[in-house]
Amino acid sequence: MSRRSLLKLRHLLGSTPDSPLPLGHRSITYMPRPGDGAPRLVTLIPGEGIGPLVTGAVRQVMEAMHAPVYFETYEVHGGMETVPPEVIESIRRNKVCLKGGLVTPVGGGVHSLNMQLRKELDLFASLVNCFNLPGLPTRHENVDIVVIRENTEGEYSGLEHEVVPGVVESLKVHEVELQKVITKFCSERIAKYAFEYAYLNNRKTVTAVHKANIMKLADGLFLESCREVATKYPSIKYNEIIVDNCCMQLVAKPEQFDVMVTPNLYGNLVANTAAGIAGGTGVMPGGNVGQDHAIFEQGASAGNTGTEKLVKQQKANPVALLLSSAMMLRHLQFPSFADRLETSVKRVIAEGNYRTKDLGGSSTTQEVVDAVIANLD
Repeated sequence: MSRRSLLKLRHLLGSTPDSPLPLGHRSITYMPRPGDGAPRLVTLIPGEGIGPLVTGAVRQVMEAMHAPVYFETYEVHGGMETVPPEVIESIRRNKVCLKGGLVTPVGGGVHSLNMQLRKELDLFASLVNCFNLPGLPTRHENVDIVVIRENTEGEYSGLEHEVVPGVVESLKVHEVELQKVITKFCSERIAKYAFEYAYLNNRKTVTAVHKANIMKLADGLFLESCREVATKYPSIKYNEIIVDNCCMQLVAKPEQFDVMVTPNLYGNLVANTAAGIAGGTGVMPGGNVGQDHAIFEQGASAGNTGTEKLVKQQKANPVALLLSSAMMLRHLQFPSFADRLETSVKRVIAEGNYRTKDLGGSSTTQEVVDAVIANLD
């Protein structure tokens, strides 16, 4: 039996990454995990701005498909000091969450609820798939990039204080000033996830994005971890690229990239750039996953709460969250429903009759939803 067949067999048998494996075989780190096919309860956070509109679109399509999921809804907004404990408990219990955008106030000392969710649930990997949709014109063709971003440390550690008025330190530990936190454990973990994702999805190349020419210790540790993991995947080509050159290459020749693995901040910038190149943030799916839990939401963070005008006109683009919900269905081991949803969304985009303003049309959210439902096989 081949290694790939053995890995798939173990998925079907329902074993976990901690289960013993025959000598010479490695554990799986990539979600999704096996399910038993029973209907699943999913935590739903509609979010703010366009969030209720696009999560409502997902609910309509799920009901039309008779998908075996049902939702437990909680209201959360960015002005809260913390995510309510009952919401965290719901996600821990259900294992999976679908989420609209949450506003993170700029400045003012209010911490990001998105970051709190990732840290509380140890959602260490952010995955954003940026690809060309057939029928949607873009400057570049043949773009199919998966950005895998470390989600729990780096510049997003969120440890700041004002020393004196006008002077802010990002972090202070044992009287040592730091700009970001990078650890061997988290770097190895995200590298393993990226290579395992590439291996299981027949991807050919993993590119590590860094700034080790300047941040020699922090980003140097990240690169060292990626190099060590790369040696265990000889069938996958491994590259490295400095983040500023990466941004230039993305806008010049994005088709050269396949899977990209990054520290926290770089990944946010790279994913939003790649999304803009491939068709816009309104069509790019994504998720945040950990060992035991997963939250699915619009892949690129830019514009995920929209504007008051979009909300008033009811013209938010639901495509990104619809495709993210297809990722969720596949994660829950409902692949036939995921395929039906993806096929219908792509058919609507290709036909071009129902598109929101960001895709060159004038359709409302409901008109796009109705078209997707009408195209379900």
